Amino acid sequence: MCAYEYSKRLGIISVELFQAALNRFSLGTFVKAEPVPYGLFGQNVFLTSTEGEFVLRGAPHFAWQFPTEQFFVQLLHERTQASVPWPYLIDPAKDIFGWSYAVMPRMPGLQLADIEVKSALSEEDRRGIARAMAENLALMQKLVWPIPGRYDTGINTVRPFELRQELAWPFPIEDDELARMVPPTTVTNSERIVARIRHLLACSRKYNNRTTVSDIEWVEGLIADAENALVGFFQPCFVMEDYKEQNVVVQNVDGIWQVSGVFDFMEAHYGDGEADLSRTVAMYLDEDPELASEFVCAYVSKKRPRPGFAERFPVYMLADRAIIWEYCQRNGSVPWDEDWSFRDWASRYTSCFSMLQV
Repeated sequence: MCAYEYSKRLGIISVELFQAALNRFSLGTFVKAEPVPYGLFGQNVFLTSTEGEFVLRGAPHFAWQFPTEQFFVQLLHERTQASVPWPYLIDPAKDIFGWSYAVMPRMPGLQLADIEVKSALSEEDRRGIARAMAENLALMQKLVWPIPGRYDTGINTVRPFELRQELAWPFPIEDDELARMVPPTTVTNSERIVARIRHLLACSRKYNNRTTVSDIEWVEGLIADAENALVGFFQPCFVMEDYKEQNVVVQNVDGIWQVSGVFDFMEAHYGDGEADLSRTVAMYLDEDPELASEFVCAYVSKKRPRPGFAERFPVYMLADRAIIWEYCQRNGSVPWDEDWSFRDWASRYTSCFSMLQV
């Protein structure tokens, strides 16, 4: 029996097990499997059969992960022109691998998570890809919903945001203090964002002294400045929350760069589409601020922001940076200067609006 360890998370998988998974969906005869060297958690394997090229995604973090991804991929496929991996097939049984798994088509294009691929691109290519990222984001945001909220597998539809669940997300509510101190209540999109910022920074303060009282005061000042801009009507739309070059593939078609595939929809929900600019803007700022400007300008040319965008954007950026900050502090590993406080690190991103020339 030929078997190989494709990642620490997935463990050792034999040809026979891959064939069993292919048989379950009538996807042909196994040809080869390849580890996917990108991504943080090692959930994916490239799988080739006589019927085509696929991605097998296994060992879900939570029972709701794959159904949530399937829900959004299907709607993006049916209601927009975005290129997504459909059909997204789920086998909930654990009899083959010991965990449930999903199988989806492998999307064609360059993997921007590959450092060698990215380094071979010219400056003009990078700018073209930044514009393609923006155009694709606006395209995906044509998927709208009547209310902001998160998909609930129990009812197979979207529920309004519930405060305790949002503070604990993506984990179940197991924190006795959280359950005791926060009553179950529905919150608006802006209330959710502000509450998550405060909660993530409060958690970060428990890990070390890098999140200071001065940091919290600075954050509260930005929230206060955006108070009026955060309220008001908007059309809830698809928000990926982890939209970045590492989660897409791209192709150059007749000299124009296009996003040819998007994947990893675990964090998707319905909210304010402007929030999904944050992670890509931050990553472009780290590489080259001109790319961030190209990205934002291309986005607003396709989807004009509502009044108050300049005030809201720093808070949306705070929300994104707080997610990254808390994760890194909790795991004791930061890719920046360890002496920096939260404001030292995050202020570059929240103050970038003027340089983006929107």
